[in-house]
Amino acid sequence: MPLSIRHLTSTAQLTRADVDSLLSVAATMEASLEKGGNDLLKGKILASLFYEPSTRTRLSFESAMHRCGGRVISAEGLQFSSLYKGETIEDTMIVVGQYADIITMRHPEQGSAAKAAAVSTVPFINAGDGAGDHPTQALLDLFTIQRELGRLDGIHLSVVGDLKYGRAARATVQLLSLYSDVRFTFVSPTQLRMKDDIKTMLEKKKIPFEETDDLKAALDADAMYMTRVQKERFEDVQEYEKLKDSYILTAEHLRGKNVKVLHPLPRVNEIARDVDSLPNAAYFRQVKSGLLIRMALLSMLLGKA
Repeated sequence: MPLSIRHLTSTAQLTRADVDSLLSVAATMEASLEKGGNDLLKGKILASLFYEPSTRTRLSFESAMHRCGGRVISAEGLQFSSLYKGETIEDTMIVVGQYADIITMRHPEQGSAAKAAAVSTVPFINAGDGAGDHPTQALLDLFTIQRELGRLDGIHLSVVGDLKYGRAARATVQLLSLYSDVRFTFVSPTQLRMKDDIKTMLEKKKIPFEETDDLKAALDADAMYMTRVQKERFEDVQEYEKLKDSYILTAEHLRGKNVKVLHPLPRVNEIARDVDSLPNAAYFRQVKSGLLIRMALLSMLLGKA
């Protein structure tokens, strides 16, 4: 099925049919990836605009475009762009849309993706807008969960750490709420609890969730989404120092547990290295999911999948 959207700015735009289609196409991309890729996007150009630090998201978008036979032009860092000179996001999009067939952008300002998409003449993808949203991360998270557990309906997902500022965790909860019989356990310090907008959305959908500060409550879920406490979102460094090591998952916590452990990465201290070798650890497998999902999304938005 074709996607119901032309631009992807927020997780809320996606329907279950959209998600199912993307996951299905992403699964087919794995076979072509094993052969070195395909030529679905031959002759197409991706503009990769990253005005906030990124490793996985940026490289996976650019790799996805190359793996589908396309090419990439890029800009990195606000200080090296015309935005630093005072150019508006809207003007940047109008210009870049004349150089490329599709645009992805990460920007530190919440709401920047909506501004960009409003004027973009080519398909636009939000690669993260401040503490706002990160729809492609949510898609790759669901793809990972599906591959690890064989389903998305009936999932119990625990989310641990920075739920206040964590755009990835917020987006993943919102996207998984499209599926039936799901439930959530939110584990965080009081200061970093999930914001009311997500909780209100779950209440309206009658999706059960609980809030706690006890890490043990997360260990009996089907999947566990660990997040780092994000230093860059704190105005008070002392507050960050107080909260940064609130939860550190170790192999001992997982003894006798089947829960799959995900993380959007990068990790700092929140998952000990002794977890990496356990079958529970799915966070590095998540990385490949990101490549496959972005291959699918680029191809579908350009009408080539």
